[in-house]
Amino acid sequence: MNTLTKLALGLIGQNRPRPAAGDGRDSMPLPPPRVDGGLPLMQALARRQSARAFSPEPLDEAMLADVLWAAAGVNRPALGGRTAPSAMNAQEVALYAAMPQGLYRYEPEGHRLQRVLGSDVRSLTGYQDFVDDAALDLIYVAEHGRMGLVPASQRSAYAHAAAGAMAQNVYLACASAGLATVLRAWLDRDALSRAMHLANDEQLLLAQTVGRPKPPG
Repeated sequence: MNTLTKLALGLIGQNRPRPAAGDGRDSMPLPPPRVDGGLPLMQALARRQSARAFSPEPLDEAMLADVLWAAAGVNRPALGGRTAPSAMNAQEVALYAAMPQGLYRYEPEGHRLQRVLGSDVRSLTGYQDFVDDAALDLIYVAEHGRMGLVPASQRSAYAHAAAGAMAQNVYLACASAGLATVLRAWLDRDALSRAMHLANDEQLLLAQTVGRPKPPG
């Protein structure tokens, strides 16, 4: 669906998710992250970039596992520490994975995906046309109820900072693996919030498309 059509549908509140397709397992255990591989940090930083052309080819489970773990995985099991910082260890940003087979929530402790919606919401994660058919659209959602020690007026800022750190981890993982990605804030927040059945204290922050680079031509 092109951008103008999405904008028009959004104005009349008619952006809707699509039916899911493919293997819609309710729970998807992921292989362990490949923590010993990849590019050296400085090389990954040199290759970090935003892309806006994606192949619809799905990611294999190892790639998917690495990207999700980079964003929000547990890297210090004894402490429950994560790969991205969170003020006062609130872990207020939930990570969702929108794929053709449905919408999944990433569970860091078990390093698995849990399906929360049997619909394809990728087209709602941004007004750009490329989000509809890319392999993966990540969605960052702030759970304000986890930030009880943070003044209410500052919670959104705290959550955006945490989501930004998570998104940069995804950028570096993609640069290392030869994947394409782009972080986005231009999305139909009302339509996506409704589709995800978000509560009043949950806030859509950002979305990030991940996939294989689209071949030239």
